[in-house]
Amino acid sequence: MDDDAPDLPVNPTETLRRAIGERYLTYALSTIMHRALPDARDGLKPVHRRILYAMRELKLSPTGGFRKSAKISGDVMGNYHPHGDAAIYDAMARLAQDFAVRYPLVDGQGNFGNIDGDNPAAPRYTEARMTAAAEALMEGLAENAVDFRDNYDGTLTEPVVLPASFPNLLANGSSGIAVGMATNIPPHNIDELIGACLHLIKTPDARDETLLNYVPGPDFPTGGVIVEPKESIAEAYRTGRGSFRLRCKWHIEELGRGQWQIIVTQIPYQVQKSKLIEKLAELIQTKKIPIFGDVRDESAEDIRLVIEPKSRAVDPDVLMNALYRSSDLETRFSLNMNVLIDGRTPKVCSLKEVLRAFLDHRRDVLIRRSRHRLAKIDHRLEVLEGFIIAFLNLDRVIDIIRYDDDPKRAMMWEDWTPAHQATIGRAMDEADYKSPLTGVDIAAQGTIADEQASAAAIAALDGADAPKGVPHRYPGKDLSDVQVEAILNMRLRSLRRLEELELLRERDALLKERAELEDLLGETDLQWAKVADQLRETRKQFGKHTLRGERLTQFAEAGVVEDVPLEAMIEREPITVVCSKMGWIRALSGHVALDRELKFKDGDESRFMFHAETTDKLLLFGSNGRFYTIAASTLPGGRGMGEPVRLIVDLPNESEIVDLFIHRPDARLLLGSSAGDGFVVAEADVIAQTRSGKQVLNVKSGVRAAVCHRATGDHVAVVGENRKVLIFPLADLPEMGRGKGVRLQSYKDGGMSDLTTFTLADGLSWKDPAGRTRTETALAEWVGKRASSGRMAPRGFPRNNRFT
Repeated sequence: MDDDAPDLPVNPTETLRRAIGERYLTYALSTIMHRALPDARDGLKPVHRRILYAMRELKLSPTGGFRKSAKISGDVMGNYHPHGDAAIYDAMARLAQDFAVRYPLVDGQGNFGNIDGDNPAAPRYTEARMTAAAEALMEGLAENAVDFRDNYDGTLTEPVVLPASFPNLLANGSSGIAVGMATNIPPHNIDELIGACLHLIKTPDARDETLLNYVPGPDFPTGGVIVEPKESIAEAYRTGRGSFRLRCKWHIEELGRGQWQIIVTQIPYQVQKSKLIEKLAELIQTKKIPIFGDVRDESAEDIRLVIEPKSRAVDPDVLMNALYRSSDLETRFSLNMNVLIDGRTPKVCSLKEVLRAFLDHRRDVLIRRSRHRLAKIDHRLEVLEGFIIAFLNLDRVIDIIRYDDDPKRAMMWEDWTPAHQATIGRAMDEADYKSPLTGVDIAAQGTIADEQASAAAIAALDGADAPKGVPHRYPGKDLSDVQVEAILNMRLRSLRRLEELELLRERDALLKERAELEDLLGETDLQWAKVADQLRETRKQFGKHTLRGERLTQFAEAGVVEDVPLEAMIEREPITVVCSKMGWIRALSGHVALDRELKFKDGDESRFMFHAETTDKLLLFGSNGRFYTIAASTLPGGRGMGEPVRLIVDLPNESEIVDLFIHRPDARLLLGSSAGDGFVVAEADVIAQTRSGKQVLNVKSGVRAAVCHRATGDHVAVVGENRKVLIFPLADLPEMGRGKGVRLQSYKDGGMSDLTTFTLADGLSWKDPAGRTRTETALAEWVGKRASSGRMAPRGFPRNNRFT
């Protein structure tokens, strides 16, 4: 390329996009591999693995003493995990919570939180050590069972993965959110998991459905009852995705005389008891479940929630099904078995794949530990051989150590010239001496020569040819550097007569073990048999016959309980609904006289007052055109002033109450706005399911909903602010579910004041200023077409332009 050629233009946007993309990809991979997703082999994330390894380095064994949590989290942060100590402590505290982890890996001393949701105490106040389960995860760590890598600053090393004697990923579960992926794995029972592993070893091509005979489902530390169908559980384990429907465990406690109460002894996993009780108390306060009377927390060490019905006639199953739908007494736990295979590749795995990854890891650990043990045995056999030579020539070894300037060189056979080695070797071969203690043939052992044979061989050599510094008594032949070092480091107390027998016995045992290890490393079937034996030992330690080893979560059918409507749960009682002009509402017991004097707040007075029953629904129509539904049974009592209706429904402050009445499902309503538009709507279509209500009459800015009237009769009478009245057939109005409606009456100035429906043959009625009802039957001059302007009101029509 020509050096004088102009540089190509650089696009800053493209460069920035590429740089951001590369850095975000790096961040995403770091989050996936080093933070959020667990390793399928040991079931741990890096922070948990580092916590356990740091505790091992501090020698916090299950039988040892405790150390301050601040010390542990500080060591983890300083040596292996350069992140916040608060996050490290939170992760360690969770490993100590028996309500969060099925098999706790940290033995905590102090306040490590509780099922109510209270946080752990500060790390300076708590202490911790490892549990037996944590120790089992690290068994073989000192035997080259796994790879190690440098820590973040290269000053120390840490394990890439733990050996893991049991499938911790499924035993304790895991959850995490990465970039673009997440994981959520429930805890399981170790005894069942090991049973599935043993079956998988015996039958490697076992079907996923067969494994469910051993692992029927999750086993949560808080117990509970799984009511998910078996088909759904099988599909979830086969695909690695699904969910489990989990309920509380409860029973009925008889109180005598027909009285009873429900006792909840186990709540769903990851549900905070305090928040659960708050939700149940809210259901009582809002009267959403009328047959629900009261709730009490009588928990001590165990959970005991007391649920009281409204009356003894209540069906317990109906009450609990209502509570299941409205509270966390029933939850769904999602399964997303997204894990790192071999610590590198994220994959959503089935139950079989996860167990297979664990078993393959256990086989790798077995092979590595066997090779490590084999190397140790070879080293020990070499040392033992040197010891045996030394014991058979003890006097000569002592002479060398006492008199030779360089005893190590003097003992090593390779420092002699080939001529010396050959001469002494022939002399030793010709000797036929046995050990005075064991009777072992020295020549046959090929390890030692008699003192006379070696002395004769040395004497036969030319003194000038002998190596300088070589003693006149050679102790043996072919001693290695390791053997000489071991002999020189031997303690005097080891020079006993019986030591030779012990050395020979140890050598024979090691030779036998070495042969077994070589057979093990050479045959795959023996390796899997050994893995199975190790799993059986782990099963004895953590199986169903141990503490917390029994299955805690039970299985049951959900049962078919018909949904009972809310009205059927409410006891039917007469009430009188009272709502003031300022919007304070209450319910008086019984049907009281509607002209009764009632107390209101200063400046307030009665606006709506009518008889109803507790099973009724009330409809409130606001000036914003929305309908709100209020259950009469939820109204506050009549002893006080009541409470603002805006606390019961979400009626905006700028909106006023247009009407309040009892809902009649088969009725129709005529709605009208201040602009003179309206339509007919079925009353069943205006029921609102939420506090925010349901928009029915659309109104623009500056226009408000003005009238809501039950549509009866055959004609409509409309009066405007200009006191003009128009009468037209009710059939001229459309029936709609929602909208602005059609024009009812035209106005040059002002808007609509009121409307009503009536039967034309019976005449139009209104109240005069004296409160007397007046009926006009001669209405021909006011009858016209819809949307016309109408004529002035009849003589005697109220000055407030209202029909009622």
